[in-house]
Amino acid sequence: MSQASAIVVRRARAADVAALTRLAGELGDASEEAQMKRRFARVTSDTQNRVFVAEDSDSNVIGWVQVRCSRELAVEPRGEVTGLIVTSAARGRGAGRQLMEVAELWTKQQGGSLLSLRSNIVRKEAHVFYERLGYTVTKTSLNFSKLL
Repeated sequence: MSQASAIVVRRARAADVAALTRLAGELGDASEEAQMKRRFARVTSDTQNRVFVAEDSDSNVIGWVQVRCSRELAVEPRGEVTGLIVTSAARGRGAGRQLMEVAELWTKQQGGSLLSLRSNIVRKEAHVFYERLGYTVTKTSLNFSKLL
């Protein structure tokens, strides 16, 4: 889909699950590969979700982004990045920027005019990255959850 400086961004496929699992672990989201395989199948069968990967010149998956198109009653269609990770060894080489560009393009193709994301308050380097891409903080909120 997108290529620059020997990084290629393409749609993720089932063969990428091991790499997606490893990368999710770098974010602290440890999963078994079998769990990730089930999740991947569920997410990629949903037309409102896309997962893209970034590969280096040796075809190693070095990052991924998941983007979801949301169609809500109260607002126009919009996209949300629900996950973005680039392996620490590959950061600063443009993979994150390219992944976000593809997420933005896909969101536009779905009729969305806004792409948003959430980032943990402690991830200061990520905040700088998003700001460099033109994203601004629009809200500070509390996230509530309940284990079911």
